[in-house]
Amino acid sequence: MAITRLTDIITVFESKWTYGDSKFGYDGEVNQDHDTQYPLMMVTPPESIMPVVYEGREEYTFEINFYNLYSQAAQSVVTLQKRWDNLQDLSNEWLDMVLKNYQDVTVEAYLNDESIEIERVKDAKNDRLVQIKLTFTMSAFTRCFRPVSSYPTDFTDLKVWLRADSGITFDIPTKRISAINDKSGQSNNVAQATVANQPLRYGYDGQNDKAYIDFNGTTQTLISDSNSPIEKDFTIFLVSKISAANGTVFGYVNGNVNINIGTDSSKKFTAIVKDGTTTLTTLTDSAIADVGNIAILKKSSKTINLEYYDSSTSASKTDTDASFDDTVTYNQNKFHLGSLAGSALLNGQMQEVIVYNRALATSEISDVKGYLNLKYKIY
Repeated sequence: MAITRLTDIITVFESKWTYGDSKFGYDGEVNQDHDTQYPLMMVTPPESIMPVVYEGREEYTFEINFYNLYSQAAQSVVTLQKRWDNLQDLSNEWLDMVLKNYQDVTVEAYLNDESIEIERVKDAKNDRLVQIKLTFTMSAFTRCFRPVSSYPTDFTDLKVWLRADSGITFDIPTKRISAINDKSGQSNNVAQATVANQPLRYGYDGQNDKAYIDFNGTTQTLISDSNSPIEKDFTIFLVSKISAANGTVFGYVNGNVNINIGTDSSKKFTAIVKDGTTTLTTLTDSAIADVGNIAILKKSSKTINLEYYDSSTSASKTDTDASFDDTVTYNQNKFHLGSLAGSALLNGQMQEVIVYNRALATSEISDVKGYLNLKYKIY
């Protein structure tokens, strides 16, 4: 269905108000910066309920205020009732355009009968405004409460699932992270005991306003409590935002055997897997922007494949070498987040890390990737 979030409804509301400024906020914020272009539409954050659970409908009760100037000088030119009538005409036209937007049978949103109330207010705020207050209830399809989504735990051999929004031990005043609990059920937790090396956790303002872990590119990294659980073949999913070249999102090093996922010296997104003598390498065609991205590295026998996505770029790169030793395992040392065993430190953000101890099928990768993009809205 087209209506899935309050954001979708507000986007339509604002796009249909073409007469002056529009804001989503509270009545007390009207012209607080003294830069409003009138007429103004202020959509107050609504109350909502979901009255029909099995149909997934949500009822939003909106209070929308429309304002226009009515100065002392204007009183000699236009009557107060005329100014109110004109403002009401604009509000009626706006509401009609909103409802016309939802005439398509594929969109389930409609105005509840007998729910509209109109109130006229004078001398509002500090601008000597006339005001029309419009309240109504709109019913919209939000989602159906059935377990239809795919999650990382739906697929076998999940070994690591680390999330910025769950299982984090951090100091509230400083935001410094000391540990992250593994949600895969395999207890492959990560931690950082040295305070100066602890990255920071922010509960919002990441991709799609989700929580994120911030790395400074100089000292901060997280290290697994136990050795890496990765054996010969694997699939690694990462959600990150990289701000500089030579930054590692996920790193494993044991002598000359390593896994390195991040950016190279040209800021191309790169995945490198070494067996000790032979190197498999994939990278994007050009430098990546400082935006959120989803990356998937799959190793199957002597081949690696890198998928990369951000808001404007997608890439799928493969490297194969018949001389690669596919008996080598990657479980002889700890893995790092935000660095390659203390080098090539990440300047940027990390939101989610998912590791499987096998090469996932194409359909499985698609489902996990879909879960990540549904959550972070990256591409």
